[in-house]
Formats: sequence, C-alpha cells, structure tokens
Amino acid sequence: MALILATGVALGGDYKIPLIGSKAPKFSANTTNGKITFPNDFGKSWKILFSHPADFTPVCSSELLELAYLQPEFKKLGVEVAVISTDNVDLHKMWEAHLEELNYKNRGQLEIHFPIFEDPDGKSSRLYGMLHEPVSTNRDIRGVFIIDDKNVVRSVNFYPVEVGRNMGEYVRMVEALQLSDAQQVFTPANWNEGDDVIVPHFPYTKEELAANPELEEQYYSVGDRIWFKRGVSSTQD
Repeated sequence: MALILATGVALGGDYKIPLIGSKAPKFSANTTNGKITFPNDFGKSWKILFSHPADFTPVCSSELLELAYLQPEFKKLGVEVAVISTDNVDLHKMWEAHLEELNYKNRGQLEIHFPIFEDPDGKSSRLYGMLHEPVSTNRDIRGVFIIDDKNVVRSVNFYPVEVGRNMGEYVRMVEALQLSDAQQVFTPANWNEGDDVIVPHFPYTKEELAANPELEEQYYSVGDRIWFKRGVSSTQD
C-alpha cells in the first residue's frame, strides 16, 4: 500500500498543473521560428500558451487558422501567442505551410507569425500538465495558459480533444484581466469590452458625492451588494 501511494505521488508530481498566481514554468525548445525559451524570450509582453493534440488534424487546423486571424487583436493587447504539441518541428513547418495556403471562411490566405514549439518527448508539456494519461500518454489535450507581463499565470483552461476552443474568448479574457489590473474592478458574467464593470467596494462616500455630484451618474447598484461602474473600456487610461 505504501508503495502504491508513493508511486501515485510521483506520477502526480510529473503532471502538476501550474496554478493561477504561480510563476510560469520555463522551457526551451525548437519552434517554427527558431529556438525559443518560453516565457522569458517574450520579455514584458503578455503571453498565451496553447497546446494541441496533433498537427494536420481538422480541429487543430481550424484553431490555428482562428489564431492567425486574431493576430492583430492580440498584438493590440501586447500579447505574444505560442503553440505547442508533441509533434516535431519539421512536421510543424509542413503544417504551417499547408495552413497558410488555405482560404478559411473566405478570409483569404493568412500568415502564421506565432511560433509552434516541438515537444516530442513530452517534457515541456508535462511542466504545464498538458498530458492527461486517461486520454493519451503522448498527445497533449487542448490546454490554454494566459501569462502576464511578469510571467505569472493568470488563467488556466483545459478542453477535450473533441471540442475546438473559442479563440475569441482569450482576447476577451486578456481584456478583462488587463482592465482589472489597471482599474481595480471586476468583470461580471458575459462581460465584453466596453460593458459595465463591478466595483468591489462602495464607490464613493457622502463627502465625495457632495464634492462631485456626477459620481452618482457613473455608478449604480443592483440590490445592496452589487455596484457597477458604467461603460469602462480596457483601452482607457
């Protein structure tokens, strides 16, 4: 029994998932853009690391084409995108070239600027808990890690191999996180850029309201526990 427990702990350690608030694990590997150390080589940018099961598969191909389409949106937010799978870099390059020839959703051909990391031994994927043995011992599931400019993990998501991800959600997520950091607000369910946000405290005192009556127009409450601030944008100073 002791041996079984010890083995279970060891296996669990190999597949530990970085938690929100922890430092993003570092790894170096060959990519379609040369050898890169993640996340360090992306400097003070925000980063998103996507894992996928296999090159040339239909769902993974649709996801990378959506990421390519959203590259300008991520650039505006100061986000660097990276992709990883257990396929080798030569296959990655062939897949990338194939995807760049396609006209997906009548958008025209798109260039893929983000790097695709190789991980044939699964070592880097294990650092991020992306190999889920009940599904596969050598293919990643669909993992997503959002990492801020200080290389701290801010969001963790996993999806089954059968279900493609909503790539626009990661634009929304970064917008929400950056807004929260900049203005100390929370975003309610189904929030989108420019929507009202939640303030985590009573927004003003009687004295502040007397000095600035316009404050009453900027905030409103739902019940006595949820206070909103109207129309705040993540692009505002």
